[in-house]
Amino acid sequence: MSTRWLGQPERGSRRLIRLLTWITLRLGRSVARWFLYPICLYFLFFSGGTQRISREYLQRILKRPPGWKDVFRHFHAFASTIHDRVYLLSGRHRYFDIRMEGASALQAVLAQKRGCILLGSHLGSFEVLRAHGLFDQKLPITVIMHEAAASNLNAVLHSLHPEIRERIIPPGTPDTMLAVKERLDRGEMVGILGDRVFGDEKGMTCDFLGKPRSFPEGPFLLAALLQVPIVLFFGLYQGGRQYAIHFEPLVDSIHLDRAQRTEMLRPWVERYVSRLEHYCRLYPYNWFNFYDNSDGALPSHSPV
Repeated sequence: MSTRWLGQPERGSRRLIRLLTWITLRLGRSVARWFLYPICLYFLFFSGGTQRISREYLQRILKRPPGWKDVFRHFHAFASTIHDRVYLLSGRHRYFDIRMEGASALQAVLAQKRGCILLGSHLGSFEVLRAHGLFDQKLPITVIMHEAAASNLNAVLHSLHPEIRERIIPPGTPDTMLAVKERLDRGEMVGILGDRVFGDEKGMTCDFLGKPRSFPEGPFLLAALLQVPIVLFFGLYQGGRQYAIHFEPLVDSIHLDRAQRTEMLRPWVERYVSRLEHYCRLYPYNWFNFYDNSDGALPSHSPV
């Protein structure tokens, strides 16, 4: 898998992001929301690669040719979740109406003091859960995340709560595994997005919405190596102030035979993909993985 998307110039300028953040915190979310319309229109007309990927995805999920309104709605949902990070990371997460399902299953896993892999995706918002962990101190979450892919956005948003950097582990470094193990040994959660192959990571091809797509084996190998459970997480944007957070236990422990590693991992990767498909169908405009891994990579540019 190519890493070209990491080197692509970021489309959202830091100055624009700072301006929108200032307006949001000074004048309110509802006033700043109006700025998302011209931003999304810009991407609709001037981001051909991202628009193509959106149309291809929407045609598969909606089972009809999408119109420009569908693509705009897709972009606007993405921009809305990015914009909401301003409130989430500035300690105003209680502004939102957040419904949680399956939280008791997650608490049961954490009660074992084993830690767990919290496996998410580019469906909806991971930040809506991470904000609760940061400010309510009830969910100790560390995220494996490559910040360089959206450096301008991250620089501005993380400045709202600088302590968040202590809860980020960069992938692909000599210290990554050690940092993950330390968090898990403390009985904490480590969040990973499981729908994008990074760098030279080994991927497994699965059918996703009728099209072959590569999914990383890394999160499942990590769980097998450290013998910790995997819990699926989906933070879905429902419009307005509403989010729905779903937790689903995937597997308590994975045991592998080196000679049959891929065959033994496949059922768990396919189960993850199946649940991802399920929530995509329920919330079709929440899929924000704007790149195509069939021919290299296109950048997942932020509209803000």
